[in-house]
Amino acid sequence: MQPKTNQTALFYAPKDVRIEACPMPQLAQSELLIQIGSALTCGTDLKCYRRGHPVLLGDKLPAPFGHEFAGTIVGIGGDETDSKWEIGQRVVCANSAPCFDCYYCHQGQHNLCEHLILLNGAYAQFIKVPANIAQYNTHLLPDAMPFEIAAFTEPLAVAMRGVEGVGVKAGQSVAIVGLGPIGQLMVKVATLLGANVTAIARSDYKLEMATAFGGAVQTVSIAEGFDPQAIKQAFSPDGRGFDVVIEAVGLPETWEKCLHLARKGGVVHWFAGCSGGSTVAVDTRLVHYNELTLYSLFHHTPAFVAKSFEWLATGKLDPRPLISGAFPLANVVDALKAMEQGQGFKYQINEH
Repeated sequence: MQPKTNQTALFYAPKDVRIEACPMPQLAQSELLIQIGSALTCGTDLKCYRRGHPVLLGDKLPAPFGHEFAGTIVGIGGDETDSKWEIGQRVVCANSAPCFDCYYCHQGQHNLCEHLILLNGAYAQFIKVPANIAQYNTHLLPDAMPFEIAAFTEPLAVAMRGVEGVGVKAGQSVAIVGLGPIGQLMVKVATLLGANVTAIARSDYKLEMATAFGGAVQTVSIAEGFDPQAIKQAFSPDGRGFDVVIEAVGLPETWEKCLHLARKGGVVHWFAGCSGGSTVAVDTRLVHYNELTLYSLFHHTPAFVAKSFEWLATGKLDPRPLISGAFPLANVVDALKAMEQGQGFKYQINEH
């Protein structure tokens, strides 16, 4: 029997998150009510906690947040016979789904859908899943698949698109700058694709994980400063630069420096988003005469969500080394504080 209220983490203001008893969500036709089996913290949620987020949290506060989760269907809106889902099924849901009918969807740019609504509220006992996500971006878990592995589907999809979307392939030299949870997943994905990955970060802990988990062939510490020319000379093939450079930090100065790590004809992917209003200084001569290709890919698509889920469900990629611990829902702020202090990569949030 479902409780009458839904214990939910609500964001009131930067660093003001409260657990409150909220009304149980009411379901419209084809919407799902999911009892959270496992939710995961992420870098974006930490940004939300620190300073809010105009897109994810909007301007209607207090707002629920958290978006990486898997759980069990306990409610289906409308006529259940019209649904592809059944009560009791274990599922993982992405945090958005395209409409497949707008201009951008017709161009195959599903992540830029004009009607893309980002789902939040995973730091709770229950979450309501919109009909389009239930239809297009929800997957049934194999019986033996733990919730915490399934909950990696969304972040892995983002990492996969960030790597495969810029053409990374076997034999290439790939430098990944920034080794938070997504950066670590990108190292692993690139390695599984056969690339030779150089992992670059300030933290020895993160560099060690990039080797142990991600399979990086070499690591570079920039704790004492980030000199791209020195790194290129010492660590790239023949000192000419890397085939692909991925920035997973989200700082304008790092975006700029990554341009100087790529070889002639190379690819630079400004993956991590910077604060709104940020600008970068681009050496136009460098970009033009070195024929650099610049990317900045955003979000995921249903195709990458499906591929991510397949990798996780089949065991091709086991993400559990990135789970640094578990907290009950009542202590979700403690998990976010631990991330803020650099004590771990991701934390699992459970109801109890």
